[in-house]
Amino acid sequence: MTADPLLKAYDDQLRTDAEVARAADLRREGPVLWAVFDHGGFVSYRDLGGLEGAALDDLIERTVAHYRDDTEVASFEWKSRGHDLPADLGERLVAHGLVPEPVETVMIGEAALLAVAVPLADAPDGPVVVRRIGEGDDVVHDLTRMLAAQESVFGGGRGPSVDSSLAELRSGGSEFWIAEVGDRVVCGGRLTPVAGTEFAGIWGGSTLPEFRGRGIYRALVAARAGSAMERGVRLIHSDCTDMSRPILERSGLRAVTTTTPYVWTRPPS
Repeated sequence: MTADPLLKAYDDQLRTDAEVARAADLRREGPVLWAVFDHGGFVSYRDLGGLEGAALDDLIERTVAHYRDDTEVASFEWKSRGHDLPADLGERLVAHGLVPEPVETVMIGEAALLAVAVPLADAPDGPVVVRRIGEGDDVVHDLTRMLAAQESVFGGGRGPSVDSSLAELRSGGSEFWIAEVGDRVVCGGRLTPVAGTEFAGIWGGSTLPEFRGRGIYRALVAARAGSAMERGVRLIHSDCTDMSRPILERSGLRAVTTTTPYVWTRPPS
């Protein structure tokens, strides 16, 4: 597949409904969906239906007012993509008080390209063990440690809670994978198959700084890709930082667009 068919599959299969399937509250406003999750709000859309200028400003203003006045969320994210129109969308979001976060690259490719054996050398503190949460030790303890490790890497305080992650795991909506050295989680990530599509997403891959460069992230990706193939998934997608993108590119995934989250945060009362 070339990048264009992959991008079309991404837009057609993974935007709007797929992004908000687990929302606690969901409303449609013109071309966008206003979703509320336990960790905040989220704005999704397939495209903006040709809105631009004053009409787009009005939609952004209504969106801010909705989350500010009709919800109790501390923040919401407007997830833009690099190929979205109009080209000045980002400028208009900033003008309405949203703050851009770092640009990430949307990567897509065949799961089979990632599901390969990755040799792991022992860390100074002992062997590295990659496993799926739910296969042994206390699940809540594992999720708590994994989410804490991810927050220490990503920060922001907008990640999912332990309770919502536990519910997602028990419902079968996602698999949660960790790499451990001793009793320490050094890398963690999620595999989320998208019902009704060819895709599964790999999310949250985050290795503690002192354990990078050992193949741990690649091993966690490979384990999740192998599990995805067992579920009949063909394509893997991920939003990548500059750190993880080269690893996935070497495995055969391709950049199809970029994504920039624009975040509104509730002012202190």
